[in-house]
Amino acid sequence: MAVALASVAATTRSFLLRDVDHRSNGLLAQETGEFAAFEERGLDPETGRPFTEPERLLKVFLERQYADPDEELIGLVARPGGDPAQFIQPRDLPVALPLHRDADARRRIFDSPDPSGVLHRPEGEIRWAKVPVARQGGDGDPEAAFVVAFHPEREVARVDEVFRVLLAISGVALLLTTGIGWAVAGRILQPVRLVRTAAAQLTEQDLTRRIPVRGHDDIAALAETFNAMLDRLERAFAAQRQFVDDAGHELRTPITIVRGHLELMGDDPAEREETVRLVTDELDRMSRIVEDLLLLAKAERPDFVRPEPVQLAELTADVFVKARTLGDRDWRLTDTADRETELDPQRITQAMVQLAQNAVQHTTPGQTIRIGSRADGSRVELYVADSGPGVRPQDRELIFERFRRGTSRRGARGSGAGLGLSIVKAIAEGHGGQVRLHDTEGGGATFVLTLEEARG
Repeated sequence: MAVALASVAATTRSFLLRDVDHRSNGLLAQETGEFAAFEERGLDPETGRPFTEPERLLKVFLERQYADPDEELIGLVARPGGDPAQFIQPRDLPVALPLHRDADARRRIFDSPDPSGVLHRPEGEIRWAKVPVARQGGDGDPEAAFVVAFHPEREVARVDEVFRVLLAISGVALLLTTGIGWAVAGRILQPVRLVRTAAAQLTEQDLTRRIPVRGHDDIAALAETFNAMLDRLERAFAAQRQFVDDAGHELRTPITIVRGHLELMGDDPAEREETVRLVTDELDRMSRIVEDLLLLAKAERPDFVRPEPVQLAELTADVFVKARTLGDRDWRLTDTADRETELDPQRITQAMVQLAQNAVQHTTPGQTIRIGSRADGSRVELYVADSGPGVRPQDRELIFERFRRGTSRRGARGSGAGLGLSIVKAIAEGHGGQVRLHDTEGGGATFVLTLEEARG
């Protein structure tokens, strides 16, 4: 901005000085042209005839002229052995040393062979032009000359004054622009500073800070993107911490059991066989726990669910066929929704089979387990309903947490780690849906996967 304003001021000064040059050159040309025309066609008022003496020509012409404030009109006549005599109009000029008072300058101009020029003096610059005058019929050097002298000091001073005013105005404009720019840039960049401050304060233990979003511009979009990144980081760190906590909590017990049995194992073959059986069973349980924990950790990844077009009725029938092998129950396929929808058939099958396994664990042989699907507007539902003892109201939210089975077990045959329903919940949420629990009519529990149908 400073360079641009200085350039404008300097360019303006250059244009104004050029106008001064044009004006001075125009005045010099005009005055010399008028004198040349008067010399050619003018008549002496006393005789009515053309002028024959240079002195008389210059005197009459000067009597009829009126110079501008910065202009001098002088007639110079050569004198033998001395400075040329001069004829002037008596007037005051606003200059330090007018030409008619500077003998040396008059002589230099009179002796110059050039018709015009610029005379540089300590007292000020003179721009001049002259018209030589010769006696009528005479030969040799001219005896006189008409000189026009222009003093540009005042014009240049006015230009310099305008230049200084422009510089002052440019300085004020620069200060105002700097202040406004500082304030506006500060407000525009404030979200960026908030991003930097929030990023500097983030630690693995504190990922809760968020940037306030105001407006709908690019900076607001940047803040929203940063907040979304923090959400993903927080979920990832939370999943990592939960995985470590859960693994440490659940694996500590089987490891202790395995170590204790191995340390106490004797030489008796029957005792060794029993110890190996118990250790193998604990290792199998540990393997299932690790696999379930890894599956829950993968639930935070964007590729956990891979939707594809699926016929819901066919998927429901496949789940029913697979679930029938889980136990001796009265299996019934009650509803099938005849609709094509977008979902991950493998994950949904995994969730439904897990619900069916849960129903088997909490029912007895011969009890009814119903499997079905239905469509409700833009939603689809898949359900598993059993006729077991049901779930107590205070346990309905608890059972979906990891390693929690509620305050009262519905059956005594469950041997899982309490991760099955957590996996079902993760699969439902991965599809943008949820898993709900309500009582079965006539007794029992009904688990429903509610999924929003994908729209293209």
